[in-house]
Amino acid sequence: MKTSNPDARADAPQGSRAPRRDAATNRAAILDSARLLLNIDPDASLEAIAAGAGLSRRAIYGHFATRDELLAEVQTRGGERVTRALATVDNPDSRVAIALIGARLWSEVEDVRVMAQLAVRGPHRELIASTLGPVRRRLVRIVERGIAAGELRPDVAPATLARLVEAAALAVLDEAIRGNLSNREGHRLVMLSGLGAAGLSWSEATELIGEHAELRFRDAAQTDAAHRPVEEKTA
Repeated sequence: MKTSNPDARADAPQGSRAPRRDAATNRAAILDSARLLLNIDPDASLEAIAAGAGLSRRAIYGHFATRDELLAEVQTRGGERVTRALATVDNPDSRVAIALIGARLWSEVEDVRVMAQLAVRGPHRELIASTLGPVRRRLVRIVERGIAAGELRPDVAPATLARLVEAAALAVLDEAIRGNLSNREGHRLVMLSGLGAAGLSWSEATELIGEHAELRFRDAAQTDAAHRPVEEKTA
């Protein structure tokens, strides 16, 4: 009897059935596999991505017409995740706000450095730019506020200065891939670079970071502990 599951593995033993999974589950598995594999190898094949999802290559075409379409979806979802993560990041001091945005951005892309770089430098950069539009507009408003308050350099137009701050963060991402920066070092450099573009000297930026606990580096264990319920921490 033929199986009605379109995602049945072609190499499944004769007479057996692949486990049934609904379309949404299969799509999520494909996207997760693509995100992980493309971050290791941007040229990862559809066969490898399908295998990572536990599906056949043919099953991918039930969700994505081309590899490029799959790549665009992965990058768009990544951009949306970053936008959500940065939606509420702010501080009355524009310098601290810029550092916080850089630090949060780093924490969101540190484990997918190659994919993040491909998103902002690759063929889908205009699509990702649209996704990140809310973050970029808010950064401009923060810069405008900082210039008005005398916290940031006044010799560059706000929109241009915001782009320079963003470019400084992306330069750290580029270096993180080339130099294999540690999570801690990337966290520090992304803040120093953004603040440097905004007009602070390295010593001023370092002092500012040291004065604000929310800018200090937390590793994964510290972050988990900070969000653990009180009763679990004291158990």
